[in-house]
Amino acid sequence: MIWRRQLSSDLPAETVGDSKFNDAWKKLIPNMDPPKTPSAYMSPRPPTPSTIPSKLTVNLVLPYESVLAAKEVDMVIVPATTGQMGVLPGHVATIAELKPGILSVHEGNDITKYFLSGGFAFVHANSVADIIAVEATPLDQIDPTLVQKGLADFQQKLNSASTDVEKAEAQIGVDVHSALNAALTG
Repeated sequence: MIWRRQLSSDLPAETVGDSKFNDAWKKLIPNMDPPKTPSAYMSPRPPTPSTIPSKLTVNLVLPYESVLAAKEVDMVIVPATTGQMGVLPGHVATIAELKPGILSVHEGNDITKYFLSGGFAFVHANSVADIIAVEATPLDQIDPTLVQKGLADFQQKLNSASTDVEKAEAQIGVDVHSALNAALTG
């Protein structure tokens, strides 16, 4: 006997109710409707396309703004904690944690770069990528002299920190400003 692991793309696109549970419920308590399960409140899974689309649909969302909404692009490169991750149309469904770094959005010969402070990327099997970030700034709007000053300030705060909280806050500042500096110089 060969065991095959079921993949998320093998699941049905429509939500299927638990008929055994509903039948058992109606036998025990016939005058009350069965309770709804969490899946009853979820929208159905979008169907996986039979062919690979030519474009990737990207959504870049911040807590206060939608930077890109349903933008059709050729490719994005996200700064995952495991390394740079390129996402093309037809990419396997993935969830990736993002570290401070550059998000590159490729549209034909045009490349738009954003600096992300961190977040998550959700790549869906239907060639949609949702990128959720705390902050995102176009790379051309960042002042290199302010980045250098911020890096020096946070390094000084890290060296003079006396509590664990002060050290952690200073280390986050150093990490973000180091990533900003690397994005601008490299």
